Amino acid sequence: MRSVNVVAIAFVLALAALAATAAEGIKLGELVIYDAWARASAGPASNGAAYVSIHNHGPADRLLGASTPAAARSELHAHIMDGGVMKMRPSGPIDIAPEARMRLEPGGRHVMLMGLKGPLKEGETFPLTLRFEKAGEITLTVSVLKVGDMGPGDPHQHHQGTHEHRQHHEHMGQPPQQRR
Repeated sequence: MRSVNVVAIAFVLALAALAATAAEGIKLGELVIYDAWARASAGPASNGAAYVSIHNHGPADRLLGASTPAAARSELHAHIMDGGVMKMRPSGPIDIAPEARMRLEPGGRHVMLMGLKGPLKEGETFPLTLRFEKAGEITLTVSVLKVGDMGPGDPHQHHQGTHEHRQHHEHMGQPPQQRR
C-alpha cells in the first residue's frame, strides 16, 4: 500500500513539473510560443489546421508563414464574415503587436494544412515550422488532440469577457519542442 502512495505522489509531482514547464513556453527572440496543437482528422479529410499561442515580449513582429512535411501546402488563414456568411480565407502575414498575446484557434486565425499526406491521428505528433519576420524560424512539435477538441485548457485565465481580454491572460498546456 505504501509503494502505491509513493508512486501516486511521484506521478503528481511529475505532472506539476510538466505544468510549470508548459507555462514558460519556448522562446524565439522576443517571442514566447505556447501549445502547438491540431485536431485529429475527421474521416478521410484531406485538410486540417494547426493552432499555436504566441506572446510577444518586444517590438512588433509578423508571422509570415508555416510549413510541415505532414501536408502538401500550409497557409495562414482566418475566418471572415462575407455577406452574413462565415468563410475561411488566406490571411497573409499575421501582425503581432508589441507586448501582445495572440492565439491561433478554431474559428479564428490558424495554419491551414492542405493536402494532408495522411490522417492526423489523436495522440500523434508532427513538425510545424513557423517563419517570423524578425524572430526567424522555429520548428515545433504539434500534438494531435481528439476530433472537435478546442485545444489545451488555460489554467491562468481569470476573466470572462472580450476575446482580446481572454488572450491577455493566456498561458496554456504542453510546451512545443524546438529545433532551429
